[in-house]
Amino acid sequence: MIQEPLKAVLSKIRCIVLDVDGVLTDGSIYFGENGECTKVFNTKDGYILMHMIAMGYHVALISGGRSPIIMQRAKALNIPHVFTEIKEKLPVFNQLIKELSLTPSEVAYMGDEYIDIPVLKAVGCAACPNDAIPQVKAICNFIADHNGGRGAVRELCDAILEAQNKCVI
Repeated sequence: MIQEPLKAVLSKIRCIVLDVDGVLTDGSIYFGENGECTKVFNTKDGYILMHMIAMGYHVALISGGRSPIIMQRAKALNIPHVFTEIKEKLPVFNQLIKELSLTPSEVAYMGDEYIDIPVLKAVGCAACPNDAIPQVKAICNFIADHNGGRGAVRELCDAILEAQNKCVI
C-alpha cells in the first residue's frame, strides 16, 4: 500500500527516466577473455518498461556510460529516448522534458550515484534502488526494496500504476 504523500506524487507521472548502470543493471561489468564486455539486465524490469511504453508513458535512459549493450537493450525494449556518455545529466533531462512537453513534476527518475543527484532534485518523483549510495537515498521519495538490476525499476513502475489505478495490459 502506497502512503498518501507518495501516491499524490506518483499519480502525476507520465514519464520514467532511468540511469542504466546500477539501476537497470546491478552495476557489474563482465569482461570476456577477448575483451568483450557484458552486463546483466532484469527481465521483469524490461517487461514492465515495454508495457509502460505501450500504455502511453514516455521512457528514457540517460547514462554516463557508453556501451553498445545499452543501445541493444533499449532497442529490444522499444525505448525511444536514449542518451549515453552524459557527464551532466540535468541539461539533457531539461531538453528531453521540453521536447516531450512535460513538467518536472510529471517525471519519475531513478538513479543510484552522485551523477544522478541534480536530476533527482529536479523531478516530481526521485527514486532509487535499495543499494543506491546514502547521499542519493537521502533525497529520494521512492526507495525500492529491490537492488539495481534486481527488479527496482519494476517496483517503481508498479507503484506508479497502483497510484494511478491502472494495471498492466
